[in-house]
Amino acid sequence: MTLISRRSFAGLAAALATLYISIPGGVVFAAEPEEVTIRYLASQGGLSGHELADALGYFKGTGITLQDVGYAQGGPASLFALASGNVELGSAATAAVLNSIAGGNDFVAAYASNGINKTTESIFYTLEGSPIKSIKDLEGKTIAVNTLGAHLDYTVREALHSVGLKENAAKLVVVPGPQLEQVLRSKQVDISAFGYWQKTFEGAALKNGPLQKVFGDTDVLGEISGGFVVLRRDWIKEHPQAAKVFVEKSQAALEFARTHPDETKAAIAKVLAARGENADIAQYFTGYGVREGGKAIPRDLQFWIDILVRGGTLPAGKLKAEDILYDPANFAAAN
Repeated sequence: MTLISRRSFAGLAAALATLYISIPGGVVFAAEPEEVTIRYLASQGGLSGHELADALGYFKGTGITLQDVGYAQGGPASLFALASGNVELGSAATAAVLNSIAGGNDFVAAYASNGINKTTESIFYTLEGSPIKSIKDLEGKTIAVNTLGAHLDYTVREALHSVGLKENAAKLVVVPGPQLEQVLRSKQVDISAFGYWQKTFEGAALKNGPLQKVFGDTDVLGEISGGFVVLRRDWIKEHPQAAKVFVEKSQAALEFARTHPDETKAAIAKVLAARGENADIAQYFTGYGVREGGKAIPRDLQFWIDILVRGGTLPAGKLKAEDILYDPANFAAAN
């Protein structure tokens, strides 16, 4: 029996996915896949599913080329770049995606970029020995987050709401991921929130000394997709096959990460080193926290839709999860 490597298998799968066309007389020719360049903004300290797929060679032979055009401070900045046409994909927390769509951007939630569970969750830390021990203690405190209007912002609001406090009872300040530990240990903030996508920074911080966990976002939200990679609806309609392959390969990479954590850490370290980042933090990667197969479900969107409606920022019935979540059948190429 002949064995083939994962990279060879990925290449074979891409070849089998090539479109075929027939002409009168029964002659069949293989159609070359459409050449598509997808520009995107990266995040410091980790890789998105599509970046991992690219590192694993999953896009070879598909016609898809990924182009890293810089860094995004956070999800809202990524969505702004997508809306402006400066990139072909964005990535943000679910609430930020929904707000952007409600504001008039015709985006589609292509695949769940990350998720939260008890292995991979956002954790709000304070210094060891601090009197801040629960969500009720957040009132009047200063919390460092990577950006406003995204996952950690809305998690804090929901956490405060869950214990009967006003949703603005705590003060949020923006701090880049690499500085979250520094501002906490120097007591510039009361709490630093390490997002589920920042486990590498969290691991590095804990190696330098213990921190005290106040709560995790699963305590408030349960197990749920935390954010989505989004594409413009018009782009998907223009490139339906490329969009389908892009999503499938990205989800395949998420599943690879779930079943091959050590190889995933090695891939992350290699890319971080190539970008001039600290490759050592890849050892602290704990997974993407998504469901088996990298699949999302309607609740991942509907949960936040309901919260936005409750808060009065979204009219009831304006958005439906099934209209936002990517389904390739809705974008099938014309025969």
